[in-house]
Amino acid sequence: MTSSPALLIRGAIVVNADAETRTDVLCVDGRIAALGERAAREAPAGTITLDGTGQYLLPGGIDPHTHMQLPFMGTVTQDDFFTGTAAALAGGTTSIIDFVIPNPQQPLMDAYRTWRGWAEKAAADYAFHVAVTWWDQSVSDDMGTLVREEGVNSFKHFMAYKNAIMCDDETLVNSF
Repeated sequence: MTSSPALLIRGAIVVNADAETRTDVLCVDGRIAALGERAAREAPAGTITLDGTGQYLLPGGIDPHTHMQLPFMGTVTQDDFFTGTAAALAGGTTSIIDFVIPNPQQPLMDAYRTWRGWAEKAAADYAFHVAVTWWDQSVSDDMGTLVREEGVNSFKHFMAYKNAIMCDDETLVNSF
């Protein structure tokens, strides 16, 4: 795997939750490696340097509610994982959280694998909310597998779309 050259941004206005600070930022392998005076000192040979003077440097945004190529009620959303995430990146959003919505009685793992396949072409980072739309022991087992083996930490329960994907009371109670 080829790594990108390090990036040093000099003199940018870095914004966090409680301050704006003019400083240097060093990124190595896609991660912030150093700030301030350390950034220039620790920059490896071949580092690309950008002048950030007068420019705001913000963290990438996270869109926690997206629907990429979602088949729903006879339609499919316009954006697939590539076009949707490429547009997001153009606007400064570097991560999305999309919805895995199984078909009626479809195992959660099957639906998850389908969405993972679609997401392989994503241009940005992504994660998933997995919808729980029906209930039996296999759904419980799949939820455990998704958490332990796939890192899923969000499950969605729809309270709308009756007779489609809305959770009934039994599903809602049992899935918690």
